[in-house]
Parts: sequence; C-alpha cells; structure tokens
Amino acid sequence: MVGEIGRPHGVRGLVRLRAFTEDPAAIAAYSPLTDASGTRRFAITLKGGDIAAIEGVADRDAAQRLTGTKLFVERDRLPATEEEEFYLTDLIGLAAVTEGGERLGTVRAVEDHGAGPFLIVDGAGREHLLPFTKAVVPVVDVAGGRVTVVPPGEIIVRPEAGEEHAA
Repeated sequence: MVGEIGRPHGVRGLVRLRAFTEDPAAIAAYSPLTDASGTRRFAITLKGGDIAAIEGVADRDAAQRLTGTKLFVERDRLPATEEEEFYLTDLIGLAAVTEGGERLGTVRAVEDHGAGPFLIVDGAGREHLLPFTKAVVPVVDVAGGRVTVVPPGEIIVRPEAGEEHAA
C-alpha cells in the first residue's frame, strides 16, 4: 500500500491524499494506482501539499465515496531494494522464530497506525502483536523466509492458577 484517499477537499472532486512513500510527492509518479483488489484504477495528480485530483472524479459526492480507499502500486513499478533493505510487505508470510529457534508463528500482516509498524504473527492458536523495532526483530532474512523475534516480556501474559480455561 502506498497511500490512502482521505476526505474530500472542496466541491470539485479534490481529495486529501495520505501518502506512505518516503517522499509524499513521489506517490504521483506511480499513478495510476489501484485499489486492494487491483480492479479499480486511479490516475492521481497532486495539486499541492496533500491535495490531489483523481481523474474522473468531478464533484464532492464522488470524492466522498472514495474516502478510505487504500491505494496500491504493482510491485514491478517500485524501485529495487538495496542489500539489507526490504519492503514491509516482504515480511508477510515469513516464519517468526525466537533466538532459540522456537517457531512462534507466521507473519500475517504488518500494520502501522501512526506509532510505528508492528507485526501480527499467528501461531499455535494465538496472535502476537510485536513492535517492528530492531530490539524486538533483530534479524530479517527475507531470502531465508524468516524473521528472528525477541518478544518483549511485558506482552507475555501467562494465566494465573485457575485461569487456564477461563473465557
């Protein structure tokens, strides 16, 4: 995901655009962008700051219907990564193992709600939310298909005596 369409701006179909590219203005270089399914295409023209025009969107009502639409670019249009560099989407599907080699699960998603990215790891009937920091994820081996994690102690909640089966 490289961006998200925000709320309308004015009455002529302009929108606020939230870009997730390193340089927010670079999102326009990847236009046209697609929705999550890849079926809808959006030709974006930046108008200044975070304001953008979307081809075919001419009024506030049409812009309002697009609010919250997540924007994607085809992988082959992204710049190649450097050595020891990766896209966060590359982490999805990797095995998450502890430093001792114990399998914790598989990275299901990488999310960022403003305080920094975190990994969602599914394994053994549990979901682990792990901050994506060097301290918690010291090794990322995309080619080897795994990330090494050091779960912070404060997120490990063990049941107290008698709570093992409490619902």
